[in-house]
Amino acid sequence: MKKQEFAELIEKGVVILDGAMGTNMMLRGMPKGVCTEQWILEHPEELLELQRAYVAAGTQILYAPTFGGNGLRMKSFGLGEKTEQYNKELVTLTKQAAAGKCLVAGDVGPTNEPEQDYDTLYGVYMEQMKSLVDAGVDLLVIETMYNMEESMAAIDAAHAVGDLPVICSMTVEADGSLPLGGNLYESAAAFEAMGVDAVGVNCSLGPDQLEAVVRSLHETVQIPLIIKPNAGVPFINDKGDAVYSMEPQQFATHMLKLIEAGASLVGGCCGTTPDYIRALKEKISEYGR
Repeated sequence: MKKQEFAELIEKGVVILDGAMGTNMMLRGMPKGVCTEQWILEHPEELLELQRAYVAAGTQILYAPTFGGNGLRMKSFGLGEKTEQYNKELVTLTKQAAAGKCLVAGDVGPTNEPEQDYDTLYGVYMEQMKSLVDAGVDLLVIETMYNMEESMAAIDAAHAVGDLPVICSMTVEADGSLPLGGNLYESAAAFEAMGVDAVGVNCSLGPDQLEAVVRSLHETVQIPLIIKPNAGVPFINDKGDAVYSMEPQQFATHMLKLIEAGASLVGGCCGTTPDYIRALKEKISEYGR
């Protein structure tokens, strides 16, 4: 996908993304603490069923489940040598689920080792992103990032492997601060200067807590905003599981406020399912957005 095509897609109206991956795989039997990428490849039908449901619900950009597919995280599971293979196979499965009905994004998450030097992080991201591009993704999404420095290494790597559209979203507190220091607004401005095609927030909080963040971000940058929040703030049940209590219709109503505040690409993160994406699409259509 060319950058101009991405810009034209957004000009047509609000772009609907998919919802959560990890929390849905856990509902389908994935144990805590395992390598998500490996478990999905061992249970491909669980992925295909979920992703096809997202497509049917209205998803226009489907994320390949490659969030933890960078070399450092793979190495922590003793799977470092499988990095390229796993990324390519997961993209192939996602393209199968998409069946030409929507775009496929290569999903790139943090290494969980931000103390690594820039050159190391850049090399790790280069390896993963080259695998994703070679597998035929339409765009690259860098998400759930905690600090600006690691994000910049990932963005540089994305630009180095090709000219696909690049999106970068971070996890933030309600005041826009980042977990490892700094804030979203300074980071977003830096990413815009680096040439990313959209910037924003994912995971973090529920949509009911992000309106001020979205409005401030909209005033900070000129590029499109991506907002992919959780289904509210979870509580932990007696089994130690996170339970997300915001229902699909409530989620969609709050998301419409974020669209009015400036969001152009919207979807869900932890706790959301195809029902949330369906409700979101219906709400957007109802208000002609």
